Amino acid sequence: MEPVTESAAEPAFREITVGSGDEARQIAMLERAGTGRGILFLGGYMSNMRGAKGDALDAYAAATGRPMTRFDYSGHGESGGRFEDGTISRWLEEASAVLDRAAGAPLILVGSSMGGWIALLLALAERAAGGGRIAGLVLLAPATGMTHSLMLPQMDAAARAELEENGVVRRASAYSEQPYLITRALIEDGAHHLLADKPIAIGAPVHIIQGVLDEDVPFDHALDLMSHLAEDDVVLTLIKDAGHRLSRPEDLAKILSAVEAMS
Repeated sequence: MEPVTESAAEPAFREITVGSGDEARQIAMLERAGTGRGILFLGGYMSNMRGAKGDALDAYAAATGRPMTRFDYSGHGESGGRFEDGTISRWLEEASAVLDRAAGAPLILVGSSMGGWIALLLALAERAAGGGRIAGLVLLAPATGMTHSLMLPQMDAAARAELEENGVVRRASAYSEQPYLITRALIEDGAHHLLADKPIAIGAPVHIIQGVLDEDVPFDHALDLMSHLAEDDVVLTLIKDAGHRLSRPEDLAKILSAVEAMS
């Protein structure tokens, strides 16, 4: 399926409050009204909702008349809060609040990088609660367990010492002039959300799209995730010449085709 370029009216900007007291933060959302099965896009670490993948999904939703919701985690993009305060638990709480509001259930969750991890956690929580609000997952270079399978293994002894002493370590980013900030709180909290050692039963189809040239989330990470997904309805698409972004027109076309197949 080719990426859609035409657009209808712009999606509506909304803010919701998640948390209370000192933990309250304003979460920015873009909501497109429509009918039928909706799409909820979950972005990656230090990304924002207005990137190429979010825009492509929104254009597709506009062209097909479907609901579409995207948002920024706290400390990201247009949302409030400090990035340094972010943890998987905190961002999962925000994603859950957005899911509660999103139109078009049962929804297709499209999770990019860290958003793939959070999408799986949402789906597991939804199944445990007996809900039926999730129709399927499209996971784009999913960084499941990234704190322990991707971040910690890449730290040398000096970086680990810096993390322990200062509570934060900075790494150069290939996507921004701003360095990646990795906090001790993020690593410690991530340990409570690891999925690798048990079957992942979410009760919905999953389509993983992964670039073979991805240096941030190596493709064998996707293979490992696939082996732990309990359902039979799991598809893995490996793109031989793609990296982590998955934002070229041909990559976006594959993403939209995966979403269309779950519609």
